[in-house]
Amino acid sequence: MAQTQDGPEKGAGAVRRDFLELVAWSTLGVGTLVSLWPFVDSLNPSADVLALASTELDLAPIEEGQRVTVKWRGKPVFVDHRTPQEIEAARATPLSELRDPEPDEARVQRPEWLVVIGICTHLGCVPLGNRPGEPRGEWGGWFCPCHGSHYDTSGRIRKGPAPRNLHVPPYTFVDNTLLRIG
Repeated sequence: MAQTQDGPEKGAGAVRRDFLELVAWSTLGVGTLVSLWPFVDSLNPSADVLALASTELDLAPIEEGQRVTVKWRGKPVFVDHRTPQEIEAARATPLSELRDPEPDEARVQRPEWLVVIGICTHLGCVPLGNRPGEPRGEWGGWFCPCHGSHYDTSGRIRKGPAPRNLHVPPYTFVDNTLLRIG
């Protein structure tokens, strides 16, 4: 057998065998990808979830001091039409007293409207305080009875095991009476 710089010269059978091996491995790779595609595609959000990518709320019927809950992406969102006293209490709080320091002004676009995701940042419970008569905690915001987390009128954690403030979702005011979340 003749030698080349790269090693022994391959015969026609060896070249054919290499080609068949390449085709077999390529077919296996493509077949694997094709068979996995339904699984990967199932991880995409469903049409009903995509439809909830944003939600709108008419603010006109919500009176000052009233709180409502809307659903956005399967999560409760608390919309609070705050009173001047609640706004003042939230703004007067020294940041040094907060576990997760964030000024009230950074959490709202308009002082009278607070929009937060209503899920406790400790273990994912839904805090009380959005319906009339429910306990609102020591700071007049929300209270999570599962483990005793207290939030203030800006949705900031003040007491209990929750590590962070209630999250603020992306939202915009379409006009004076229409809020779009998402």
